[in-house]
Amino acid sequence: MSTKIKLMRRGKTRQPYYRIVVADSRTKRDGRSIEEIGKYHPKEDPSYMEVDAERVSYWLGVGAQPTEAVRAILRVTGDWQKFYGEPAPEPMKVKAAKPDRRAAFEAATQLGGSEPDAAATTPKKKAAKPADTKSADAPSADAPSPDAKADVRVDRTDKTDVEVDVEAQSPRAGARQAAPEPEVPAAPGTDA
Repeated sequence: MSTKIKLMRRGKTRQPYYRIVVADSRTKRDGRSIEEIGKYHPKEDPSYMEVDAERVSYWLGVGAQPTEAVRAILRVTGDWQKFYGEPAPEPMKVKAAKPDRRAAFEAATQLGGSEPDAAATTPKKKAAKPADTKSADAPSADAPSPDAKADVRVDRTDKTDVEVDVEAQSPRAGARQAAPEPEVPAAPGTDA
């Protein structure tokens, strides 16, 4: 039976993480495995890689073949070079340690600042005026102006409709006069 060292995908959509496993070469990618020998989280910055070096050297020694992706991971961790006697790679990048929150809290309390500075707080917003306090003199945006006239349809008993032309009665009616039509030059050879 030929064995492979390959990645088994886990996680959610667009948030994958992988287990580095030893499995039969005929099994599915996420199928049954013989042994789990590491983890790989590509979405972290920098990528998280954890490999059991002792088990990797054992499986490489008995003939297990790593896939291209696993071989690249083993080169980054240095296990591939260690097994084949090549020079060690440059050290892996490691995520920066999180600051100790308890120590930061205790340091802040040691400074003696029990009350925050007045300049550090934001001032309160002014209260909004209630809607009922509008002045009676100011016209509201919803109310029509007294000068505006609208189209009026009146039903009479004799069933005739009367329409009132708003544009003709508005004070701006003179501004909307039709522009004179431009004169079109006559075509040559015709009498105009």
